[in-house]
Amino acid sequence: MTERLSPEDAAALVRPVDVVGIPLGPGHPGAFLHALGARTDWEDLVVAGALLTDFYEVFGRPNVRFLSGFFGPIERLMRDQGGAVDFVPADFRRFAPALERMNPRIMATAASPPDAQGFCSLSLHAGATVAQIERTADAPDRLLIVETSPRFPRTLGLGEHGHRIHVDRIDVMIETDREPFVIGDPEPSADERAIAELVAEFVTEGCTIQTGIGGIPSTVASILADGPAGGFGIHSEMFTTGLMKLHEAGKVTNRKGIYDGYSITTFAAGTRELYDWLDGNELVRFLPVQLVNSPELISQNTKMVSINGALAVDLAGQAVADTLAGAQFSGIGGHEDFVASSGLELEDRSLICLRSSTLVGGVRLSRIASQFPAGTIVTTPRHQLDVVVTEYGVAELRGRTVRERARALAAVAHPEFRDQLQADAEIWPN
Repeated sequence: MTERLSPEDAAALVRPVDVVGIPLGPGHPGAFLHALGARTDWEDLVVAGALLTDFYEVFGRPNVRFLSGFFGPIERLMRDQGGAVDFVPADFRRFAPALERMNPRIMATAASPPDAQGFCSLSLHAGATVAQIERTADAPDRLLIVETSPRFPRTLGLGEHGHRIHVDRIDVMIETDREPFVIGDPEPSADERAIAELVAEFVTEGCTIQTGIGGIPSTVASILADGPAGGFGIHSEMFTTGLMKLHEAGKVTNRKGIYDGYSITTFAAGTRELYDWLDGNELVRFLPVQLVNSPELISQNTKMVSINGALAVDLAGQAVADTLAGAQFSGIGGHEDFVASSGLELEDRSLICLRSSTLVGGVRLSRIASQFPAGTIVTTPRHQLDVVVTEYGVAELRGRTVRERARALAAVAHPEFRDQLQADAEIWPN
C-alpha cells in the first residue's frame, strides 16, 4: 500500500548506511533530496545519479558520497571545494548495468501526479533508471519513492515501454508543487551563430536530427525552422526547446524508417514553455536509453545527422568532449553512440562543433591541437569523426588520409594558430 509522506518523513526512511539511486538531472526528486540534507547521522550514504541541478546540503555532509555519471557545474563546484563527489566513467547506456551492480536499496524519482487510471508518468526522464524502478517496485526488501508535482508534464512512452508507474506499485509518494529544472534558450554568440549556419547546411530535406543543449544546437533549430527544408525526423537523446520549435514550425513529419510518426527521446530539459508543450503531447515519446542510444537503432533512421560538441580536437581527429586539462568537466553521455552511428551510411552525417579557440586568463588558446599532451583523456577516437565545424569553416574527415585530415583541421583553426598547425600537418606521420 502506498504511503503518502512529507519529504522529511520519507527522508527518515533512509538508513544511516544505505544506497540510493536517482535519475539524471531532470528526473531528480528535489524535495526528497533537500530533506536528506537536514539529517546529520550518516555513516555511509551512497547516492548514485548524474547532473545535479540544485545545491543539496546532503552532499556536503560527512560520510555521504555522490557517484555521478555526468558532471555539471554543481558537481564541479562540489569537487573543487573538496566534496565527496566522484565521476563514474560510463556512457549513458552503461548507467543501467552500473546501477544494477550497485543494487540500491532505494530508488527515488520525480513524476507527474497519478492520472485517472492511477498511473504516474515518469515525465522528463526515462534514461537508464527505468529497469531499476521496476525492480524496486517488485522487491519487498527495497523502497520506491516517487515525488510528484503537477508542474512536471505528463509524457508518454511507446508500446511495451509505458514510461509510467502505477500508484499501487509505489511504496512512498511525496506530493509537492515543485518546479522542474529549467534551462533558458541561450542567445548565441557571433561564433556560435557562424558555426550554426555552417551546420544547418548539412540538414537537408528529410533528415533525422539529434542535437544537444547550448547555443549552437538552439541556433541550428531556429535556422531550420525558418528555412526551406523540412520533413525532418527527431531521434535525440535529449529533447530541447529548439526541437520543440521545429515541431511548431511544421518541419517535423517523423517519416524516418523507425518509430515513424514519433519524435524519440530519453529525457528532456529546457524552458517552461517546452514542459507545457510536452504535457500530454502524443508526438514525442520517451524510451529507455538502451533503445534511444542503441547504435543499431540510430543507424536505422533515414539520413541521420547528429550535432554534438567538443572541447578540443587534435590533428589526428581525436575529440575531447568531457574533460578539461585532465579534470572531469561533463560526461560521456551519448556522444560516442551518436557520433559513431551517424556515419555508417554515406547519407548519414556526424558533426562535431567547437569554437576554434578560447580565452584563459586573457590568453588565447587553440582548441585544435597539433597533438594532445600526454595523459589527455580522449572521449571519441579518430576513426569515428566525420565532420568538424568551427566558426572558420568545415573540415571533412571521412575517407581522407591521415595527412589530409590534419590539413583539413588546421584550415579551420583560429588564424593566430593556423600557420603553425598547417606546418605541423605537413609533417604529420602518415
